[in-house]
Amino acid sequence: MGLSIWQLLIVALVIIVLFGRGRIAEMMGDFGKGIKSFKEGMKEDDEKPLPPRLEDPDAANPSRDNATSKSADDQPTGN
Repeated sequence: MGLSIWQLLIVALVIIVLFGRGRIAEMMGDFGKGIKSFKEGMKEDDEKPLPPRLEDPDAANPSRDNATSKSADDQPTGN
């Protein structure tokens, strides 16, 4: 039930007649540029390092812990 070589040649001939050789070449050039652009975009994504994942935001900023926590000397004694 597949297409024979003659049927494929007739379909190709009709396409060439309808669109013309220049238009098909232009479309294939645009298609190639699109693939090249896609590959470059994927390569750029691979080159960018991922930002570090922070599971505990307080652990990422130790200076913030020191500024907000109070030592025993700073606590009011209630006397």
